[in-house]
Amino acid sequence: MLQRYRAAALAAFGLAAVCAATFTASAVAQNKADASLDRVKAAVQKTLGADAPIKSVARTPIPGLYEVSIGGEIMYADEKAQYVILGGNLVDTKTRQNLTEARQSELNKVDFAKLPLDRAIKYVKGNGSRKVAVFSDPNCPYCKRFEDTIKNSKLDNVTVYTFLYPVLGPDSDAKSKAIWCASDPLKAWHDWMLDKKAPPAPTAKCDDGAVKQNVAFGHQYNVTGTPTIILSDGRRLPGAVPAEELEKALATVK
Repeated sequence: MLQRYRAAALAAFGLAAVCAATFTASAVAQNKADASLDRVKAAVQKTLGADAPIKSVARTPIPGLYEVSIGGEIMYADEKAQYVILGGNLVDTKTRQNLTEARQSELNKVDFAKLPLDRAIKYVKGNGSRKVAVFSDPNCPYCKRFEDTIKNSKLDNVTVYTFLYPVLGPDSDAKSKAIWCASDPLKAWHDWMLDKKAPPAPTAKCDDGAVKQNVAFGHQYNVTGTPTIILSDGRRLPGAVPAEELEKALATVK
């Protein structure tokens, strides 16, 4: 009986030893992998210079080719950064998936819960159960197209939070301030975007700090164009997507 317990104990110890060894080997491999990515990052940084803000480095399905995230963009490089691919898309020919586009969408996700919604103009259509945020410039024609899509299409049951994002010049800044300072910002926004009715000039007491903060926030999250649409799961949609495309995107939000 004692021998049987001893054998069981030895077997258990042996199993534990194997698990520990496997974990150790895995940790060593992970450390080597991290070191490899660090070398790539250092090599790319040296090649591009200190002004290039490298956010992350990751492996790609192609051996020896690495994905480098810089700002809101993705480039590719070999381990020594002797060769780089700029402005190209990596596509899986079997699945036909654009891997670059998919990774950009993942890397540029925004935590919707952290959006400063108190600095946005809120519009509710239907029951408002589906939520969308959009960064818009009052002089952007594509932003006006998006507003028309939201207001006049069959798209329903959506809440839109519009962040005034004047990036097209001084007049955009002035109009954003006037809209934000209006007695009814939502009406002033729709009057201008849909009916070309300019908002009244703001009073000297108007605080347009929210607009300035929106611009700083957008720069922080690499919002480089308008409209930039953000779904409640953090995904971004570039440009004024048609109602059908927006409906499909909303339907996939978990």
